[in-house]
Amino acid sequence: MRATSSSLTEDLRRAGYYPALVQDVIDVSLAGDDVLGHYVHLETTFFGSEVHRHLTALVLTAGRLLVTHVDDHPGDQHGEATALATTEAVPLTRVRSVALTHEFVSPEKHRPGATPTVLVLAIGWAALNRLELSPAQCDDPDCDADHGYSGTLAHDDLVLRISGEAEGPGAVRAAIDFARALSVATTPQAG
Repeated sequence: MRATSSSLTEDLRRAGYYPALVQDVIDVSLAGDDVLGHYVHLETTFFGSEVHRHLTALVLTAGRLLVTHVDDHPGDQHGEATALATTEAVPLTRVRSVALTHEFVSPEKHRPGATPTVLVLAIGWAALNRLELSPAQCDDPDCDADHGYSGTLAHDDLVLRISGEAEGPGAVRAAIDFARALSVATTPQAG
């Protein structure tokens, strides 16, 4: 029995990257939960004559964010290609941040409600942390003392770049809609 919603099924079919396989993997992760929102992102990269595809499907349920990644793998010694599908179920209480970077071309011509040219969606749940260190500096240009290090710690478990030019403005709007739904679902309700 399929648990995925009809709009998720349609988006998987439209992406065209092993839709039945991806749907089966998502259905296992859903474990009977209802789909409240989703976003499907297909990336195609070229390395010389090789084409590599990667699909990320984000699914929101009442209590979890399901993250599915599917990748091509070259054929084995018998010439058979494989696909590797990985799912992660993140409790919504663990999602720490939903960050959006909006890029607009010709910002002086911006009109309210315009769709960004590019959107970067970053979701953090502290499974992966990135620490960037650099030597600490002081304001005295003649100072040669060791001031130790300063740095930033970032949680960027998932980062997707969605280009309106490459993927269409509808893909950008769909990512914004998903980010909105995830932000609402992860915001503690006043009580």
